[in-house]
Amino acid sequence: MIDTALILLRDELISFLASRDSANVVIDNVGLFESAGGTNLADNIIITLVNIEQESTLKNQPALRRPFINQAIYQNPPVYLNLYVLFTCNYSGDSYRLALRRLSYIVQFLQSKNSFSMASSVSAGGADLTDPDVVDLKFTMELYTLTFEQINYLWGSLGGRQIPFAMYKLRLVAITERAVVREVPLIEEIETNLNKITNP
Repeated sequence: MIDTALILLRDELISFLASRDSANVVIDNVGLFESAGGTNLADNIIITLVNIEQESTLKNQPALRRPFINQAIYQNPPVYLNLYVLFTCNYSGDSYRLALRRLSYIVQFLQSKNSFSMASSVSAGGADLTDPDVVDLKFTMELYTLTFEQINYLWGSLGGRQIPFAMYKLRLVAITERAVVREVPLIEEIETNLNKITNP
């Protein structure tokens, strides 16, 4: 589901940029840019997943009950994730102003549309539309502002020099296996052995 969410986001951004600036948008690890394997990352907008966080407000849900005719099926609740997504405009030299312009387009795009779903997508992105989790995929995007210290740690962990970027928090991606924990029969009647006591 994580890859499906990022592919949906990439396809929507490409569609938005098509009428403004035909930029190439890739999903990749920007930390590889200065390595031997990162030569294809130059002159691209790069979408990178930098952190995953479980949504604490949805952490303690009860097991799901799915009643059928004569039984109930218990499943563990989905894990709801927040994804921290880094958008980087990897252009240098004379193209630095182009990087800033394209970064502005990214912010404009996510300001104009901050809610995404597979139903409203411009493209299914090769997703498996027979999977109910993919069909039900919905998430929102909000700008996540880093302090200067956090920016220093971020680019230090990515192993490269800072380039124009914006960090967004993608909320919420539900991940579930739909594995059956147990099956139990439904309660149809209750028998008690209580005796009626009358007052003298």
